[in-house]
Amino acid sequence: MKVPFVTKAELDQLTAEFPTPFHLYDERGIRQKARALQAAFAWNEGFKEYFAVKATPTPAILKILHEEGCGVDCASYVELLLSQKTGFDGSEMMFSSNDTPAEEFKFAKEIGATINLDAYEHIQFLETLSDFEFPETMSLRYNPGGVFAMGTKIMDNPEESKFGMTKAQLIQGFKDLQNLGVKKFGMHSFLASNTVTNDYYPKLAHQLFELALEIRQETGITLDFINLSGGIGVNYRPEEEANDIAKIGQGVQKAYQEVLSANGIENLKIYTELGRFMLAPHGHLITRVLHLKETYRKYVGVDASAVNLMRPAFYDAYHHITVAGKENEKATEIYDVTGSLCENNDKFAKQRALPEIQEGDLLVIHDTGAHGFSMGYQYNAKLRSAEILLQENGEARLIRRAEKPSDYFATLDGFDFIC
Repeated sequence: MKVPFVTKAELDQLTAEFPTPFHLYDERGIRQKARALQAAFAWNEGFKEYFAVKATPTPAILKILHEEGCGVDCASYVELLLSQKTGFDGSEMMFSSNDTPAEEFKFAKEIGATINLDAYEHIQFLETLSDFEFPETMSLRYNPGGVFAMGTKIMDNPEESKFGMTKAQLIQGFKDLQNLGVKKFGMHSFLASNTVTNDYYPKLAHQLFELALEIRQETGITLDFINLSGGIGVNYRPEEEANDIAKIGQGVQKAYQEVLSANGIENLKIYTELGRFMLAPHGHLITRVLHLKETYRKYVGVDASAVNLMRPAFYDAYHHITVAGKENEKATEIYDVTGSLCENNDKFAKQRALPEIQEGDLLVIHDTGAHGFSMGYQYNAKLRSAEILLQENGEARLIRRAEKPSDYFATLDGFDFIC
């Protein structure tokens, strides 16, 4: 059973001040998660979490993570700029981008971010830039191809992924960068998304540690860091068991000792980029029931839509739903929970068993703290909702106001819209 981090009484107070829908974040939970991650990898002296900004690009959230010792993983110029303005310096930024404009590479270099190249061809691309000087530290992104399996279960298919480079390209890339004056090197790899198993990171780490030995043999380079990227998921479904970050850290440590320490490498730093794991469970989308409808199915129409949370429409992803105040009532009804967009996939739940719902009920949609607000869009001229932080002291703080019609019209030149 999933239990909201906010009670019905608290929601009544919140919604009296802030109109629904809105995204709500739990500061205490976010800080506890960051500290648990740091503790799990405390055995590695150079460990650093580079939070994936794309998951939750909200300054107040980024500041909390910065206070907890995290860095940031950025994929665009604006994410770099946002991180810089939020207080991160270049040494705390990874720039992992693909199909990247020259100006963005230059800006990342200018502010001192660690550039993680997605393609071997990008090395030559950077060489052609007259005003780009290769930095002292660079990283390359590895894609092993094939499929990534654990036991008999296929976790993902890297060969179909647009990200990263082959082993041959990776090794040649390190040689090329060395000839171009780069002194320190890192490797990055992402083989599976949203894994709900404690074994993913240790297995990935073991493979990358063995590859690090091969790189040393082929190039003479001892890597400065290995970035395990993301991939540690969350238990979106209540019957799933949550990942145990302490056990994951122990598994990576075991692989480190067996592969690296056993071969004389003791100072290689471990980095992570955990957006979903860090934030998803610590965010709720709060929405109010507007209408009930019955045709061939029973429908619950709410004031949120895929504009506020795209994952169910985009991926057919499951998000648990709690009817506030009815947590202990039996799920006697079967509903589709829908938004108002002119698209039939605008559904937060399909044929979901829930307690009987009335107009005006508040619904808590769980695990929306990552890839929730950030994936929003403006189809049907819908406006993005507010973001609210439930602070450790129990007080709620507006950290991003809801959009107004004037925001929607702000980029349209040549028209005088009165809002």
